[in-house]
Amino acid sequence: MVPGNLCPVNARDRIQELADQIVVLRDAYYRGSPKVADADYDAIEDELRGLIEANPELAPDPNPLEQVGAPAILHSPIRHSRPMLSLEKATKPEQVEAFFARFPGQPVVVMPKLDGLSLALVYENGRLARAVTRGDGTTGDDVTMLVRALTDGVPDKVDAPGRVEVRGEAVMLRSTFAAYNKVHPDKPLINPRNAAAGTLRAKDPATVAERRLQFFAFDLSTEPESAETDLDGALRTLGFAAADMRHCEDAEAAQAVITTIEQQRNELDYDLDGAVLRLADRDAYAAAGTRSSSPRGALAFKFAAEEKTTVLADVVWDVGKTGKIAPVAWLEPVFVGGGTVTRATLANQEVIKARGIKIGDTVLVRRAGDVIPFVAGVLDAAKRTGEEREIVPPSVCPSCEEPLTEQGNSRELFCTNVACPAQTVRRLIHWSSRAAADIDAIGGVWIERLAEAGILEHPSDFYRLTKEKLLEFDRIGEISATRMIESIDASRAVGLRRALIGLAIPMASEGTAARLCRAGFGSLEAVADAGEEGLVAVEDIGPKVAASLIEHLTRLRPELERLREVGVSLDVREEDLPPVVSAGAPLEGKTVVVTGSISDPRSGEKVPRPTFQRLCERAGATIASSVSANTDMLITGADVGASKLTKAEKLEVEVVDQSVIWGQLIEAGVV
Repeated sequence: MVPGNLCPVNARDRIQELADQIVVLRDAYYRGSPKVADADYDAIEDELRGLIEANPELAPDPNPLEQVGAPAILHSPIRHSRPMLSLEKATKPEQVEAFFARFPGQPVVVMPKLDGLSLALVYENGRLARAVTRGDGTTGDDVTMLVRALTDGVPDKVDAPGRVEVRGEAVMLRSTFAAYNKVHPDKPLINPRNAAAGTLRAKDPATVAERRLQFFAFDLSTEPESAETDLDGALRTLGFAAADMRHCEDAEAAQAVITTIEQQRNELDYDLDGAVLRLADRDAYAAAGTRSSSPRGALAFKFAAEEKTTVLADVVWDVGKTGKIAPVAWLEPVFVGGGTVTRATLANQEVIKARGIKIGDTVLVRRAGDVIPFVAGVLDAAKRTGEEREIVPPSVCPSCEEPLTEQGNSRELFCTNVACPAQTVRRLIHWSSRAAADIDAIGGVWIERLAEAGILEHPSDFYRLTKEKLLEFDRIGEISATRMIESIDASRAVGLRRALIGLAIPMASEGTAARLCRAGFGSLEAVADAGEEGLVAVEDIGPKVAASLIEHLTRLRPELERLREVGVSLDVREEDLPPVVSAGAPLEGKTVVVTGSISDPRSGEKVPRPTFQRLCERAGATIASSVSANTDMLITGADVGASKLTKAEKLEVEVVDQSVIWGQLIEAGVV
């Protein structure tokens, strides 16, 4: 039986519908024109709260029940000075040994991998200037005011000159989480991780002041460089706490620490899903460099998934954006992996058959961190009562009732009807997602309703919506309609990479989209015209991915034309391109470090260092963050600290004033 006395689909839809209503009603209330009586509004909140309590895995993100206070302007986006990358993952001791082998003689710190919200704290001349969320790794949200008000472990001042950036994790301690829920039994938080994220999305810090967060640091960069190169020591000198960093000289010692952390994970006051290994020496870490998506000097060791038992109440078949029909297990609620689970994946019918799973079985549910929970198998088939039922896959699509086809060795089921209503809605929701067009003001429930009304069928239909058309729908007011249209208009600049992600082409991942941009494709049409041979020539794109791209982009050609007609950009954006190296590049082949304050000699105005570094890249340079034996040139601006100069002199690295480089950039036509 599905919790909340609603079937799975109805519960999900009702939760999103209520969440959307609350956003609209709050907008109206705080602007002095309430649409309903207070009692009616409270009833809507109570219904949503009850459904989320019964179905916590269906909680909307963001959850309006955790966003209290008057509406405010969305947190402004801030571009990180350097990307906040993910970590390479490991699950075996041999991978730990290989990590140490890559850096012989280098000490390593091992620390818990906290399950919270990553932040970058930037200090300028000793004062906290801004706090930025991880976001997509390149750009995050400015949450400075909230961090000042709600987070412990973040000093307002540090005893360090210049620019200091400290990165770490903001977590809600388990003790804080339990204490808050004890005081607020009517409005409990779902789990510590979601609570941390919701707290830093709050619009009024005073209303969530009881939800104190704790900041634990795990990274540090300073300009000028600090004399302390040991990460743990440097962080503590500045007044930051790290989550139990332990120095290890070899893989055996590191593995022992990892084992200890895993054994103690349930006794600690914070959630974690693994351990992090990182070079202890900051200079060595910087010199190790990065891969395309992860730093070379760190490794995340993921702990084994947690398992609990519960009863498989039912199985429903879900229609995905590519037509894949996936079995979803509905379970009696069970707390596992840091949250209450009521549904889990069953993969496909071959997995169901191999594991011998039936409806009514007591099953093992496995979950690790943010990984989607899945049914690992039956606890004890010998204890069946005879009331269990076979899981029978459908022969027709649950949405459009067209016959299904089987594909692959796993006999996965697909609906090949491109006009299938469920697929249409899923594709539209995917187009509007943050990774794609980022139409954040229109939720899934409204997309479904607009699709049912015949107004939305293709992504291009978003851009033909008008405020007048939206106002024809109940529960869409003037303010909400305006927000929706503004959000749609802002998404017209989506560009090649994110548009390709939004079109949900099978086998074409976000990495595929990024590689096509870097390979020199200027538009989606150029990708479609390249042919399989032209696409296979791109790094890491194989024949199957190329064939899928050509097939689906050819079918989608009319939609690409419609998107162009309504002013949507399908061209590559500058931010997705590799630096264009100018002819006669004066810095070609050189690894350079930039330090000090940079100014344009033509105007005398200050230039942000990332902007100047981008210019150097266009002149052929590879940018490094610290001076090492591999550095060819140290470019110096004003107010240079002594540490980089001293190290450059020691390593016999050429030191060049910024004025010389500006002259070369101007002469080469880079600027």
